[in-house]
Amino acid sequence: MTNLPVPETLLDQAPLAYENDDFLKTPDARIFRIMAEYQEPMTRFRRERIQDTVVFFGSARFAALDVANHEMELLANSYANHPAPPEEQPDASPEASDLQRKRAAAAVEMARYYEDARKLAYMLTEWSKDLPGRRHRFVVCSGGGPGIMEAANRGAYEAGGKTIGLNIALPFEQRPNPYITPALNFQFHYFFMRKFWFAYLAKALVVFPGGFGTLDEMFELLTLAQTHKMAKEMTIIIYGRSYWNGVINLDLLAEKGAISVGDTDLFRFADTPEEAFAILQEGLQKYLSASGSNERVPDTPAPSAQELLGPDISATRS
Repeated sequence: MTNLPVPETLLDQAPLAYENDDFLKTPDARIFRIMAEYQEPMTRFRRERIQDTVVFFGSARFAALDVANHEMELLANSYANHPAPPEEQPDASPEASDLQRKRAAAAVEMARYYEDARKLAYMLTEWSKDLPGRRHRFVVCSGGGPGIMEAANRGAYEAGGKTIGLNIALPFEQRPNPYITPALNFQFHYFFMRKFWFAYLAKALVVFPGGFGTLDEMFELLTLAQTHKMAKEMTIIIYGRSYWNGVINLDLLAEKGAISVGDTDLFRFADTPEEAFAILQEGLQKYLSASGSNERVPDTPAPSAQELLGPDISATRS
């Protein structure tokens, strides 16, 4: 055996595995990142006493009416902070191109859906925030970005309720809208984990006009309902009959046998906030307790497992 000299330099302590960024960002650690995007939101929902949600889907590109009338900017990408090129921006002036004039008219037209989503979220939150129980019921939840998502969070915020934003990390710059309850502002890397949280707590879904992302999310949940993969009955509202009938002919799917005729009963159309709210109330009533208790949601965060079980779970040292 060779007698090698003892190294003169002492080794630094190795990082703890769960603090080792070089490891946590590797493919080998992907399972832990996925688990974190399940458990961390679960912990926060429990602490904030969230029982269930009503999810709002819709375009990130529709602005509020006052913005559309003045300085609406068309986004380069959904969720992006960067605007589209000047030649694509809305402009109602006589010198504008046909595309710009069409964009300007469409911006004002589609701003109606922003205002409708804002009003519906306000009505829903006004009704649900005073429901009895120890947890918050039917909390407005969106994808956390601009457009219809902002409108939904804004309406709930203006009604004085909690409101959730499930943001997604994208290659281009994106920020959460300012109306999300800070403790319920989430950021996901994995689309499928974000979709899980859209579906897991939802008792109802409202689909406002939108593009690829809205279509993707809508049909994902419609498919889960169609195939009975959810152990609950979800109220699904498709908002804006004229828009959606122009985008896709859902009745034709049934006529051609691509879906069952009964599958068209999985959703209902609505064209006003009042009509949508009536459908939501009807669908959500079955989830309300008939106990008659007037108990209110506590102001303090819900206790953690450590606080509930005490010595049965030993504390974690930092």
